[in-house]
Amino acid sequence: MSILGRETGEDEWIKVDLHIHTLDDPKDAVDYSAHQLLERARLLGFGVLAITLHDAVFDRPEVVADAMAMGILLIPAAEMRLCGADVIVLNVGAEEVAGLKNFDDLRQLRARRGDSIFTIAPHPFYVFGGSIGPRLLEEIDCFDAIEVCHFHRGLFNPNRRATKVALRFGKPLIATSDAHRLHAFGRHYTRIPRSPELRVENVFRALRIGRIRLTSPPCSVADLVSAIYFVFVAHPFRRRQRHRAGRASCAAGRRLRSAGFVEELKR
Repeated sequence: MSILGRETGEDEWIKVDLHIHTLDDPKDAVDYSAHQLLERARLLGFGVLAITLHDAVFDRPEVVADAMAMGILLIPAAEMRLCGADVIVLNVGAEEVAGLKNFDDLRQLRARRGDSIFTIAPHPFYVFGGSIGPRLLEEIDCFDAIEVCHFHRGLFNPNRRATKVALRFGKPLIATSDAHRLHAFGRHYTRIPRSPELRVENVFRALRIGRIRLTSPPCSVADLVSAIYFVFVAHPFRRRQRHRAGRASCAAGRRLRSAGFVEELKR
């Protein structure tokens, strides 16, 4: 992908990834923890991250504290499914996202919060998952930026359509990893100029004015095969296992409660 932003020393830029999943995700079956993510981010020199759980805000204070100790800004965020389309909302709380059911709700939240939140259209023109597709044009006022998806190679690159929309409406492009596997994190990211204070408002300001550099190399053939296997085979299998484990846990809980009730009656 093309690089945006003025030429500056590499140490004056901060690596940013604003679309990542961990095993805390209530819907996806991810096999690495937030702490494992932080360790890898520290080794790779990242300064800003957002763990974007599906329909939930990542709110573990101990992880936020550990990130801070590493010099990493962890922005509270969620990947919400609104009317069948995914939306990344950054710098929000659990109560705020609980009220998001459609794009009008998102508009109202943006009106209340102003520039203190930031929204991204993830993988907008990919055919799988919750991609918004052509509806992005209708809902473009709901977004601050458009994602450059990591999954592209040669002629297969739906990001080209995303780039055209971004140029048409003056929206910045943001490269992310959308990592569901730990090794996938670290190759696709955005860089912003380093500021005296690493604060959410400074990050959003740099993104909005387009002082950014994108790193999103094409997938190798091995990457493509691995990703296809994960999406269509490994991940559905993990989700089924997780669902069965959840049902078994619920059944065991019911049996324990029932046994406890019987003991009470005997007394």
